[in-house]
Amino acid sequence: MEIYWLGHGCFRLRGRDATLLTDPCPPTTGYRIGRVVADIVTVSQDHAESNYRQAVTGEPKFVTGPGEYEIKGVLISGVRTHHGPPGDGAGPNVAYVVEIDDIRICHLGGLSQVPHADDVGALSGSDILIVPVGGGHTLDAAKAAETVSLLEPKIVLPMQHKTDAATADLEPVEKFLREMGAEAKAPEQRLTITRRDLPGDTTVVLLNCRG
Repeated sequence: MEIYWLGHGCFRLRGRDATLLTDPCPPTTGYRIGRVVADIVTVSQDHAESNYRQAVTGEPKFVTGPGEYEIKGVLISGVRTHHGPPGDGAGPNVAYVVEIDDIRICHLGGLSQVPHADDVGALSGSDILIVPVGGGHTLDAAKAAETVSLLEPKIVLPMQHKTDAATADLEPVEKFLREMGAEAKAPEQRLTITRRDLPGDTTVVLLNCRG
């Protein structure tokens, strides 16, 4: 399986039999993801920054809420998360756990608070965790690191942090790396992974955005 970060919360997961796109984002976020072919699209929040359907081509199936789904051999579980206090601007959020090519991936969407105890069981046990780390209306570096420690993934892919392209006022990913005690390494263009490649200990992998 190959994973590409297109920018903001948008990732393309390309498996053997299906391609899944998460949270397609508009150019107003600073990322121009172009036209992306996908079989499945997951949407964590119903607002412009994560539901830019104009960017998606083909005949995709959109998944926009909690529940259990199976599309083209991909298993998807949508989990309504506890979100921030009233007035924090976060709004409802759905995290998705996806099983594709025998790899379990959890995309936390626009999560703004450390997962409630009721949600940890549903979200933990993933091989790859895609987590917002830049603050604003989502997890900041400290809350993101605490979330990682609760969910115990093998690989962590940070998203929604400061980049040269991002228009939002976000924290740099280096702050999250310090919270994790992780070494800052050069970002990769994509993550190519199989089950046998998974590390034994939690590892942070940085990706260059392609948007």
